[in-house]
Amino acid sequence: MAKRNFIDWFRTFRPSIATFSYYADFPKIFSNVDAIKIELNILNSLIGSKNIKQEFESILAKYPNVVKCIPILLAVRSTQISISDEKGMFVYEFGGMVYDISVYSEFMEKSGLFDLMQNHLIANLVDYVTGVETGLDSNGRKNRGGHLMEDLVEGFIKEAGFKKDKNYFKEMYVSDISKKWNIDLSAISNQGKMEKRFDFVVKTDKKIYAVETNFYGGGGSKLNETARSYKTIALEAKTIPNFEFVWFTDGLGWASAKNNLEETFDILEHIYCINDVETGVMKSIFK
Repeated sequence: MAKRNFIDWFRTFRPSIATFSYYADFPKIFSNVDAIKIELNILNSLIGSKNIKQEFESILAKYPNVVKCIPILLAVRSTQISISDEKGMFVYEFGGMVYDISVYSEFMEKSGLFDLMQNHLIANLVDYVTGVETGLDSNGRKNRGGHLMEDLVEGFIKEAGFKKDKNYFKEMYVSDISKKWNIDLSAISNQGKMEKRFDFVVKTDKKIYAVETNFYGGGGSKLNETARSYKTIALEAKTIPNFEFVWFTDGLGWASAKNNLEETFDILEHIYCINDVETGVMKSIFK
């Protein structure tokens, strides 16, 4: 492969690789709401009530299970909510009705939930909780984002003709690679003292390729450490016959750690971005 220019290569980096499903996992959201829809509809009868406290206590006496949907009304997933005031700390339990009804009634009043429902600030608790769940689900974007680059790279590995669990494998530890193909990887495991896991391992007739993938949309200290770590692995991998380290990375977050990335780029033959993958680099890597 011809020598590449780092600046030109870096210019192709992208701000995002978000897919449609990245922003909100609606199947999960709807499933969470459906699990408590009956209880929410029972509490819907309290909306606009003129005597909300008494009616709530009557509902709880007849349908004690409605307590389990109270935390999500405050955007809390836990079945416990801790409250501290001038009397100290008290832990409210919502996994079941373990306290007197008056305790839950007090919670509803002091938390503002009675006011929310009584004064028509909302029209329907099912719709309200769907909105709450959508907001909470946005916290899962980080986890979903972490898999986007993996999924993208895996798609191109398959497109290059490799079959999962036949000649490419997901999430393999150094020790597993060593055992499966009887190869000495002590150089990258600190003589067996460190257990490194690679996102993918591609096996051809001639070589074993250990693959790492990541995408950084935002900067941070982790990027410098990542670049340094992979530079070390790249140098160690060069001492192992028939073994190659391959790194697929992208994202404008690298702008904050550009120098460290360039250092790794200069010594790692197999470092690629999304543009490389989309222009057919896979077929020239795995030989």
